[in-house]
This record gives sequence, C-alpha cells and structure tokens, in this order.
Amino acid sequence: MKSIFLKNNFLWLLAIFFLSNSSFAQTLFFERVYDETLSQASYVIGDTETKEAIVIDPKRDIDTYLQIAQTNNLKITKITETHIHADFLSGSRELAAVTKAPLYLSDEGGRDWQYDFPHTGLKNGDKISVGSITIEVIHTPGHTPESLTFLVNDGTKNPIKAITGDFIFVGDVGRPDLLEKAAGQIGSQEVGAKQLYHSIEKFLKLLDNTEIWPGHGAGSFCGKSLSNIPQSTLKQEKLTNPALQFSGKETDFVAYILSEQPAPPKYFAMMKHLNKVDRTLLVEVPKLAKLNQKETENAIKNGLLVIDARPKAVSGKGFIPGSLLIENMKTFSTFVGSVVDYQNQIILVAEENQIEDLTRKLMRIGMDNIYGYVTNPSEQNLALQNVKTIDIDTFKSYLGNKNIQKIDVRTENEYKSGHIKGVENIALNTLENNFDKINKKEPVIIHCQSGTRAAIAYSILVKNGFENILNYSGGINDWKDKNNELVK
Repeated sequence: MKSIFLKNNFLWLLAIFFLSNSSFAQTLFFERVYDETLSQASYVIGDTETKEAIVIDPKRDIDTYLQIAQTNNLKITKITETHIHADFLSGSRELAAVTKAPLYLSDEGGRDWQYDFPHTGLKNGDKISVGSITIEVIHTPGHTPESLTFLVNDGTKNPIKAITGDFIFVGDVGRPDLLEKAAGQIGSQEVGAKQLYHSIEKFLKLLDNTEIWPGHGAGSFCGKSLSNIPQSTLKQEKLTNPALQFSGKETDFVAYILSEQPAPPKYFAMMKHLNKVDRTLLVEVPKLAKLNQKETENAIKNGLLVIDARPKAVSGKGFIPGSLLIENMKTFSTFVGSVVDYQNQIILVAEENQIEDLTRKLMRIGMDNIYGYVTNPSEQNLALQNVKTIDIDTFKSYLGNKNIQKIDVRTENEYKSGHIKGVENIALNTLENNFDKINKKEPVIIHCQSGTRAAIAYSILVKNGFENILNYSGGINDWKDKNNELVK
C-alpha cells in the first residue's frame, strides 16, 4: 500500500515538474484570422498564463479580435503591423482606440516611410514581449522600405513562427513594384527589387523548420502566384517557391520579380495614404438607413452613386439608370475599389440580409461614405433599365463583322494566356481611361471570364453615354465549356 502511495506521489510531482518547466509548458495562443474578401491574414498571439495578447495586421472591422480575446480570456495589450499596407485599410488604430493597447510600428525605411501618428517605433533587432513569448523584429525591405518580419518564439523547442506580412508568401514573395505603380514613386521598383533580394538572402539563413505565416493568400494583388495554402516552412519554400531559387543571382531575380506582375487596383494608392496619415476612426460597423422612394429619388438627383450589389441575373433585369452593377461576391470590395472614386457618396441596392456584409467589405477599404440602401428598386416605381445580353451563337455570328467592336475586359495577363480570336483587350480597371478607343456609333460587345466584370463594364459604359452595348455574359467559361478554341 505504501509503495503505491509513494509511486502515485512521484508521478504527481513529475507531472508538476513537467508542467512548470518552460521547455514543456504550452502557453502559446496562436490564431490566424483570414479575410477571404481581400485574401488578407492577421494574427492574434497570446500567452495563456498571463492572458496578454498582441494583434498583428488587424482588419478594420475589429469586433473579430475583441470576440477572440473575450472567448479565450485574453487581453489585447499590444498591436503591430508588418508594414504600411496598400491593399486594405488597417484596423490598428481602431483597435488601439478601443483596447487602449499601444501601437508598435516600423521606424525603418527612412523619413518618407514613417507613420505620421503617435506610436512606439520598431527597429531591426528589437524584441516585443507578450508574457513569456518573445517576438523578434527583423527589417525585411523590398515590398516596401519599412517592411518588418516578426519571429515568434514561445520559449519551447517548437519551431519559430515567422509572421512575414507581404515579404514572403507561400509560393511567392511580395512584389516590389507597387510603390511605383500604385503610389507614384517613380524609379522605386528596381531599388525595391534589389532590397527584396537581399532580405531574402538574409531570411534564407534561418532554420529550415521556421514556420512561415504570410499576410496574404491566393487572390491578393500583392504578388503574382500566391498559393491558397495558409502556412509553410522555410525548407518547403526553398524547394518549391520560384522566387527563392535565385540565391547568388541578383540580376536574374530582379528581372524575374518585376515581370508579369498584375495591374494593381486603383484604390491601392488611397490605402497607402490613409494607412500612413492621421484619419477618422470607425470603431463599429455602421448601421445604414433604408431609403424610401423620395429619399432615393432626391439622392440620385443630387448625384449620389448607386451600386447595385444584387446577383447579375437579378440586376440585369431591372436596375436604376446610372447604377454600377457590382455583384456581392468575395471580390466585391476589390472591384469597388478599382472603379469607384473615394469622393462619391454611395447608395447600395441589395437584400436586407446582405447589407452588413457589404458595409464590412466597404469599410475594409475605407469606403465609408454610404448614404443608405434600397432593397428592391421596382417597389419604388423608379424607371429601370435592362442589360442587353446575347448568347454564344449570337456572339459567334458577330465575330466576322468588322463594324462591331468586341472587347475582353479581363486583365492583360488573362487575355495573353488565352482569348477569343478577333477580340481586343481593355481591362476593366483601365476602361474609364480608354473610352476614346470604344466606338459610340456602332454596337460594342463585351465579355470577361464569367460575366461579373462584364456586368460592371456594361454599367460603366452605359453610365457614360454608350448606348449600343451588348453583353456576352457567358464569357470565356461558356466559350470553353462548348469546346471552342482560344488563341494566345
């Protein structure tokens, strides 16, 4: 009996030893928050014993992080960013306003790349403590001059987690040309490409089992071939990431990384500006007003912009003249940011249960000037228009007619990879700059991949006085499904 008692005591003491020893205790809280609408990742990292937590690269609708903290009995005590973002409006300042947690932001990159509002500056080699967790700061310029990577060490033998932001993705690296193409910093892309090369060379010296947790996945415009896999390791990326195959070949890397990058959406320049300067904060998702007929008519008369977010099959059968037909899909905010000016005040047309989702998507890119919404324009006795659509047989019958212009509104890279013979390319986000290339006197047929961008293009053209527009809404998907040939 005594021996059993001693044995049980020994096991109990051994368990206490293991639990109290930092090399065995598991105190790390780690949660990735992924916004599919902008393919953007943020991270909540905490110590489950001290209950402290840091949020890295938060989106603007911050209730997500407040809920995570509440659910897991954590207190957000620090907030940081990997860099000044161009593709979404950071929620760091909103989160700081609500939690009173201090902001830790990059002071690297030179005077032109400093945040213009109060914060605690971070430099290469600095360390941030979150309970027993240590986060080391390394300066990894290239995508932007001030870019930081955070190495998370939980004090155990677990691999270090690298929060890489837009520096290294799964299958790609951050593009260095955005400052020139989106922010107008002429001559910066080659400098950035060389900085990126040297940052990668430094990063490659880390342990192979270092985990890579990037700021974006497939669908982001911050690279050209991002994977939809959320996480990788340095060893895996060394084997499979095309951008990491240029060690010792700086010139070749620069040529590779600057080639075939997609055209950035128009709103990137505004995001870069708003994320750097002092601005109005929005700590809650706004509640929009439902408009009656008189309010809608007065708003339209006063020049407010109507965005019809209903499914294209619905809006195409009756939309308010002058509306932009931008269906509420995963890519809604990107398309709005690509074609809508920030000076516009907006009216949304959508079902009641879609309004909060649309509001969140718009606030994530700083489109806050929303007057209200309409659920069904036909109930308000408004004069409506229809989209003139054609099927594949009608489209084919027009292909040989030189008096009918045919336009593919997909991106240049998509067009080059395979298009319908005899159709020219004017990408959707360049459409308003190319009205002079479109014939107002003769019929014009537009198409895209699946019909979403063609509906947007159709509404832009009609809004700007083009009257004879036809939409081949089936697009490339329909063309290929019916075994028709594409040319490159």
